[in-house]
Amino acid sequence: MTDEPEVVIAVRDGLGLITLNRPKAINALNHAMTLAITDALRSWADDDAVRAVVVTGAGERGLCAGGDIVAIHADAKGGTAGADSPTGRFWRDEYHLNALIGSYPKPYVVVMDGIVMGGGVGLAGHGSHRIVTERSKIGMPEVGIGFVPDVGGTYLLSRAPGELGTHVALTTARMNAGDAIAAGFADYYVPSDALAELLDAVGAVGVDAAIEKFAETAPPSDLLAQRHWIDACYSADTVEEIATRLQADDAPQAAEAAAALLAKSPVALKVTLRALRAARGLPSLEAVLDQEYRVSVAALGSHDLVEGIRAQVIDKDRTPQWRPATLAEVTDAQVAAYFAELGAAELGSTTAEAQR
Repeated sequence: MTDEPEVVIAVRDGLGLITLNRPKAINALNHAMTLAITDALRSWADDDAVRAVVVTGAGERGLCAGGDIVAIHADAKGGTAGADSPTGRFWRDEYHLNALIGSYPKPYVVVMDGIVMGGGVGLAGHGSHRIVTERSKIGMPEVGIGFVPDVGGTYLLSRAPGELGTHVALTTARMNAGDAIAAGFADYYVPSDALAELLDAVGAVGVDAAIEKFAETAPPSDLLAQRHWIDACYSADTVEEIATRLQADDAPQAAEAAAALLAKSPVALKVTLRALRAARGLPSLEAVLDQEYRVSVAALGSHDLVEGIRAQVIDKDRTPQWRPATLAEVTDAQVAAYFAELGAAELGSTTAEAQR
């Protein structure tokens, strides 16, 4: 047991400092942490003593490995699904936090050192100053557990150049620093051994001057270099056609992508592709979060989310038994059900932001 808070919040040198403090769990995000961060950001928004916000993660492994999916599994397995479930309430507050970050009125500096997955992308990817290092590993691994990218992930993925975001979403590919900047998930590259000096400088000379001093040219993006086959394959209208194109492409990476894709939840893949295509046409992060909430609540009641977390995290046998088992068995009606409106339980990000 420890008395240390799961989020350390402080004000120093004109900075609002947020440190995720669950290093043994790679700072996985839970509901209490989400509420604490939200309260701090709201209190600092109009506080003249706080010029900028800086978000970091404790430990050496990463900023944030995502949400607390063991708790999500307990809800889903126990039949506690829906918007009013503990997980539904957590996601509601988490997605409102994502929207708050995206519209924050002060510089929001986030250090994406090490692992940044799922919910970690929600904390980082919508900030104004997103810093990566040579240790950064960034991704949206949801389809591997029968889920769908959320926390504004489909907003970022759908706006990546060409079809890079579709590739990352459907294969759960990890992005390094160069990839993350190329795909629009990050802005600046700073070597990890310079982070302490950078953060000291942010307090002393301000965000932009500090970044200008310490930022370096990012490593080249392997992902961007493969855009020719990625765009050609992932521009298809169906997951089946994407898989067919990947298998027929001459690039060795395409065959690897096909194998990775076909191991994922068939229904999650189809829902994700529809969500990405729809997100491209939505006008704002808030509108995308509204869509994501509908999809997430539907997923909470699905077989594949329970089975995916069991196979990947609980039992770790890595052999999920998806239902339906193949892409061909997933019907249009099953996919459409994930996007059904929730009535009084809608997230309402767009409305909430308009009323702030």
